[in-house]
Amino acid sequence: MSFYSLSTRTLDGKQTALTEFSGKVTLAVNVASACGKTPQYAGLQALHTELAPRGFAVLGFPCNDFGGQEPGSPEQIATFCESRYGVRFPIFEKIVVKAGAAQSPIYSQLSTALGKLPTWNFGKYLIGRDGVPIAFFDSNVTPDDPALRQAIETALQQSR
Repeated sequence: MSFYSLSTRTLDGKQTALTEFSGKVTLAVNVASACGKTPQYAGLQALHTELAPRGFAVLGFPCNDFGGQEPGSPEQIATFCESRYGVRFPIFEKIVVKAGAAQSPIYSQLSTALGKLPTWNFGKYLIGRDGVPIAFFDSNVTPDDPALRQAIETALQQSR
């Protein structure tokens, strides 16, 4: 199953299909506003801005699973991301990343595909243009990490 065949809700509660990202390389990230890794928002936005013209997008999925570090309402999350980090990449509704009955279908599929699940905020899944997950990068891999950048470049160069 393609990642892009899934759907979710936007931060403002509207149902949305991820098919709008089909044909792009995406980076799905479980984000949080009150985490020591929250400054990664700046690097994620820089990646999104730089690479969007080449068919790339960062997709943010707020998550309160790890340390209760995303306690805010959708409005608070949106305001925080825009005012602190100038975030313009898509941010979706708060979801559950951890395995279990409440786990988001998005993270269920990603973890099944790659056999890895984030153990903290800012875990990153790289997804190819065809919707197939390519790689997982843990929270300690920052947006400017050479290995992440190389994986994105390789995915962007593959056939469209």
